[in-house]
Amino acid sequence: MSTGTLYTVSAPSGAGKTSLVKALIEADSGVTVSVSHTTRPMRPGEVEGINYHFVDRDEFVEMLGQSAFLEHAQVFDNFYGTSKAWVEETLASGRDVILEIDWQGAEQVRKLMPETVGIFILPPSQQALLERLTGRGQDDQAVIDKRMAQAIDEMSHYVETDYLIINDDFATALAELRAIMVAERQRLGRQQENHGALLQSLLRNQ
Repeated sequence: MSTGTLYTVSAPSGAGKTSLVKALIEADSGVTVSVSHTTRPMRPGEVEGINYHFVDRDEFVEMLGQSAFLEHAQVFDNFYGTSKAWVEETLASGRDVILEIDWQGAEQVRKLMPETVGIFILPPSQQALLERLTGRGQDDQAVIDKRMAQAIDEMSHYVETDYLIINDDFATALAELRAIMVAERQRLGRQQENHGALLQSLLRNQ
């Protein structure tokens, strides 16, 4: 059995990254999403251990000192980090892992694990992004303005990834995301690990 593939999926807030990843893992049992640790407050409807592992700043700093994170980043006024041990164990079991992280985190992961596959999701326009941010109804105008300014900066980093998806139509974007996973699983090295005996038998002289 081959090891799993590690993916980073990045996008500006409001581009639909979380919804796409959620739909993907519901449809594909071979891939799972990492649950990050964060110091930001829990939002309405979120569940501990499902959306995030919510920790206070002191606990996060302690874990950081123990080199417990594969990557970590500060976004706005909060910290986020990915458990290194959990990712390594899950990949070793043969499952693919998705990290939903910003471009800063993705950059850290690529330095430690160059084989990581990077995916970036963009909205079809700035106006569409603004409408999605406004439609959440959870943030005031000052927060929305701050997120839009940050999003424009974040979107410039799409060139640092391997695949780019424009989330205009959700079903199309999801199909494209699934296609990436399927294609990566057919790479020669992975197929050689999964089907070594078959490949040897096919080439055996009768």
